[in-house]
Amino acid sequence: MSAPDALPDALPGPRHATPPGVLAGIRVVELGQVLAGPFAGSILADLGATVIKVEKPEGGDDARQMGQPFRRGDSLIFHEFNRGKRSVVLDLKSPAGVEALHGLLAEADILVHNLRPGAPEALGIGAGAVRARHPRLIYCAISAFGQRGPLRDRPGYEPLLQAWCGLSSITGAPGGPPVRMGASVVDQGTGMWTVIGALAALERRRRTGQGCVVDTSLFETAILWAGQKIDAYVNEGKEPERHASGHPAFVPYQGFDTADGPLLVCCGNDRLFAKLAQVLGHPEWPEDPRFARNRARLANQAVLLPLVAAILAGRGRQHWLERLLAAGVPCAPINSIAEVLADPHTEASGMLQPVPGEDFRLVAMPVSFDGRRPAIAHGAPPLGGTGEAAGRQDGRERVE
Repeated sequence: MSAPDALPDALPGPRHATPPGVLAGIRVVELGQVLAGPFAGSILADLGATVIKVEKPEGGDDARQMGQPFRRGDSLIFHEFNRGKRSVVLDLKSPAGVEALHGLLAEADILVHNLRPGAPEALGIGAGAVRARHPRLIYCAISAFGQRGPLRDRPGYEPLLQAWCGLSSITGAPGGPPVRMGASVVDQGTGMWTVIGALAALERRRRTGQGCVVDTSLFETAILWAGQKIDAYVNEGKEPERHASGHPAFVPYQGFDTADGPLLVCCGNDRLFAKLAQVLGHPEWPEDPRFARNRARLANQAVLLPLVAAILAGRGRQHWLERLLAAGVPCAPINSIAEVLADPHTEASGMLQPVPGEDFRLVAMPVSFDGRRPAIAHGAPPLGGTGEAAGRQDGRERVE
């Protein structure tokens, strides 16, 4: 490599998806580990930005080793959250590595990192130092507990923040133990907020010419996801309860077992309940004072729900789906992953995309522009390389 400031142009590989993405021309440097930071980077890459992933010499992003090898020794989760990027190996513990990073940042629009608390400052790449040298840069810092408060220097991970912020306490069955949500809603949500903040900061920079610092955290994201329960407690003194698949404000609005599979039924008003009662063969229920209004059904759900459950258990799921949908009652099969993938609508949505140059598919961006979903540009890069060179391990860009 000739010089740090030549590094961006020295990297091989495409600068954006074809056709050009909505963020074509935007350059991003990502110092991301595992999920929240890399997810933010993958969103920006899918939108067409050039994303350069800076990795440590000793094995790179720890996510490469999370779980069993999937392709070329890297895990599936690494391929999921690092597609469309290029990789550079820098030893940020050395002055040469830090200077090489500044060479990247000199031409970058956005920096994203989720380094552990205190690490950026120890390396000399904290927000103050970097912004002083690159005033137009959007500096996005992802932390576990945020920039204020007694826990600001504490590291954290998805399940810890779900537990700490009450999400686990409101998930699960009544009377059962707290449950971790099956999706990484805190990590990925924080990555999304980071991108939203970065795009808003880019718009402000267009008007003012100045970059800024965007701070996000797993803690703040988790507090927001628990926001409805928090607001109810703060303003009405309501302790949250666990409802399994149910809802605290509507009845019936939950999953039921049919003869061959679970089914979700959602009656969000009295009109829908009357339609459900008709389908279930009990047109008298809407006249019963115990069931006539939603608030009455809430008070008498211990009576009503077993009646509904017993009827639905008598026939198969498809039988009920056809009749409920025909009557206009909102309902859905509670699908397994295999079942949702077998649904023709999933295929028609185009949410699963082939990865160029690879033999597998990944879930794509859930947004379209003028009817076109952003395409995955290429696969995840080998350590120190481009996704297009994924089949080989040579030609690594490296500064130590």
